[in-house]
Amino acid sequence: MLTGAELLSRVKELGDAPKSELVRRCGYVSTKKDGSERLNFTAFYEALLEAKGMQLGESSRAPKRRGREPSFQTRVQFNGNLMVGSTYTSQLGLKPGDTFEIRLGRKNIQLIPVGEGAADLQPVS
Repeated sequence: MLTGAELLSRVKELGDAPKSELVRRCGYVSTKKDGSERLNFTAFYEALLEAKGMQLGESSRAPKRRGREPSFQTRVQFNGNLMVGSTYTSQLGLKPGDTFEIRLGRKNIQLIPVGEGAADLQPVS
């Protein structure tokens, strides 16, 4: 995929070529699962604007965020359950199948690891 001055030069060189041919000849093409080609018009136009010194919002090539930031808060759901998301379990190194004993404090809940690998885990409260 051409960018910057190379992209501008190629677009100028191709002159009055159809838009699909411009996109194809500048390398903004990908292959679908069925083997047919897909022209990436959006990426082409973003690169063209960037080459001309303009930028609209975040570029599609900018690193993407992985979702919401953890808030370290949760709510009791309508059925009485507490949801602990994968962000938290991965930060603690928890894996599917890890088992915990639940201990209730005055105003807290502690999860105490039990079973295999419990020695590697710290109590969670």
